[in-house]
Amino acid sequence: MKGLGATGGAGLAYGAMSTLGLAPSTAAPARAFQPLAAGDLIGKVKGSHSVVVLGGGPAGLCSAFELQKAGYTVTVLEARTRPGGRVWTARRGTEETDLNGETQKCTFSEGHFYNVGATRIPQSHITLDYCRELGVEIQGFGNQNANTFVNYQSDTSLSGQSVTYRAAKADTFGYMSELLKKATDQGALDQVLSREDKDALSEFLSDFGDLSDDGRYLGSSRRGYDSEPGAGLNFGTEKKPFAMQEVIRSGIGRNFSFDFGYDQAMMMFTPVGGMDRIYYAFQDRIGTDNIVFGAEVTSMKNVSEGVTVEYTAGGAKKSITADYAICTIPPHLVGRLQNNLPADVLTALKAAKPSSSGKLGIEYSRRWWETEDRIYGGASNTDKDISQIMFPYDHYNSDRGVVVAYYSSGKRQEAFESLTHRQRLAKAIAEGSEIHGEKYTRDISSSFSGSWRRTKYSESAWANWAGSGGSHGGAATPEYEKLLEPVDKIYFAGDHLSNAIAWQHGALTSARDVVTHLHERVAQEA
Repeated sequence: MKGLGATGGAGLAYGAMSTLGLAPSTAAPARAFQPLAAGDLIGKVKGSHSVVVLGGGPAGLCSAFELQKAGYTVTVLEARTRPGGRVWTARRGTEETDLNGETQKCTFSEGHFYNVGATRIPQSHITLDYCRELGVEIQGFGNQNANTFVNYQSDTSLSGQSVTYRAAKADTFGYMSELLKKATDQGALDQVLSREDKDALSEFLSDFGDLSDDGRYLGSSRRGYDSEPGAGLNFGTEKKPFAMQEVIRSGIGRNFSFDFGYDQAMMMFTPVGGMDRIYYAFQDRIGTDNIVFGAEVTSMKNVSEGVTVEYTAGGAKKSITADYAICTIPPHLVGRLQNNLPADVLTALKAAKPSSSGKLGIEYSRRWWETEDRIYGGASNTDKDISQIMFPYDHYNSDRGVVVAYYSSGKRQEAFESLTHRQRLAKAIAEGSEIHGEKYTRDISSSFSGSWRRTKYSESAWANWAGSGGSHGGAATPEYEKLLEPVDKIYFAGDHLSNAIAWQHGALTSARDVVTHLHERVAQEA
């Protein structure tokens, strides 16, 4: 029955809980069927039971929300003064002091923002179910845009040249199709394809690459126009293709597979007004009287009565004892607490390695990307340290907007971590102007940056499990599996204990899994 609530869906959890006395018996009188909300755990807990949740991010707030439905008394301790954890939206008035000691205050115009943390939601993720349940309005997110640019270094004439995605795709797919069609026609695939198969493949390649009647890629309207077609006899002027060898050697197609990924494929979505809207909605449903903000946890110990957690809030030392605890504090920070966790658990926590990632938002007083480059959302990609430039998906055709001037990770982000904000901004503008031109340096109103390794209470963007090969899920190391089990009355939850690391979906499914296990345990011990 383990994990039924997370992996089998609410209906399966319902059936399992019926056998434990947590849901109405299947023998109960029939009633009209009503679909279950994706977030529901069925049945009230018997007796009085309390849970203290460490951390008010996605996993912590989801745990509290679901536990309250089942009748638990829940207290959430959150060190920050806002909900959401690493789901953080910078808008006017946002203030943050990083671990470098620098304080920034966001001065974006009213209504403008960018997500320093999570920014997009795939259609398959349970995050969208919670948006529905909590009444959080969503809108489309432009994860890819044919009019944005790729700009990479190479030993070709395309080195450092900004090429639109549509042109790069047309040339790359066109020449790939031409070469494969030639190979097929010359008999290279005769051992694996029948004549009918080869004919079908040839037909597909001609369409996929927009090839000429004789099987060559000569360019295509797919790559765009130097002058747009208009009325009458204005047929427009198509952009000429790059040479085959240049396209192949330059690697301008190196990022095309990004939006082929299961969790990056369009359509993507995001809440209206910022990703943190989800967690303010959780806060409202849980009740602010059940959440202690500014609570810095210092100790977490199993005791005979349950779990005692000590913390400081408002300059005072405080303590709370509950029947159970769910710890969603980042794994690499748990060992800093006073604790009585076993040595093997502490060793397992250390196997979750912190990662580097960060963003910088620039507010422009003129939406040049729309008026001059016809870019409405999406991102330009590069092998420079900035990695990508993400364009706003809101306030289209208005007078200003916030561009994410870099969203970088790993080694590229490390180039920004030790810099002051002004230095980050200067570097971002310099590299961005090499992609989008001199206009990138003008009409800048304000800016704000965040680096997760240098952000207090996080000190990491997400966890990379030692021995997993940098996997974002699907590779269960012994340490990972160790932390899936409770340590007496202490449970661990978070995206790092899911198969969707770095996604809100991972944190939410982990929370649901833990709440299901805890709920089953209470029923069995009652």
